[in-house]
Amino acid sequence: MESMTGQLLVATPALKDPNFDRTVVLLVAHEPGGALGVVLNRATEVPVAEVLGNWGKLARDPAVLFEGGPVQPESAICLARMRSGANTGAISGFHRVTGLVGTVDLSADPEELKESVEGIRVFAGYSGWSSGQLEEEISSGSWFVFDGLPGDAFVPRPDDLWPMVLRRQGGIMAAVAHFPPDPALN
Repeated sequence: MESMTGQLLVATPALKDPNFDRTVVLLVAHEPGGALGVVLNRATEVPVAEVLGNWGKLARDPAVLFEGGPVQPESAICLARMRSGANTGAISGFHRVTGLVGTVDLSADPEELKESVEGIRVFAGYSGWSSGQLEEEISSGSWFVFDGLPGDAFVPRPDDLWPMVLRRQGGIMAAVAHFPPDPALN
């Protein structure tokens, strides 16, 4: 099995699970035992600073918590985009996902990271799949799998991410970006 870590899962219009309707998920881990990701386009109204204090200073606009998925919503996963030229191997608690994007340990001191980090996003909960489950969902037409861009996890207008990712694929995928939420009302 080839790892899909760092790739985007884009919900197809056929996916009717309300937890994932029109979502874009960044896979932060994909191993034989399963997969873990965070939903990139479900911002809440809760400021990061209100929950995690000084971490709010590093949060990108919108500087709010995101709903990472339905699993363990009381837990938090922090994604960070490191500055170009940052020595990511020397940063304690940073685990690379793709390029300069990775997870950061929230028990670290945000002050120690401010020179290396371009911005963070904090996700309450995550999306998880057991061994083989994600592959089955992809085969059944629930997800499109695309390479992401470095800024996808940090777009200033996360509500626009689903159609934006589809449009940049071109061809028929670009047309899917205009698929109505309820075709019966079309």
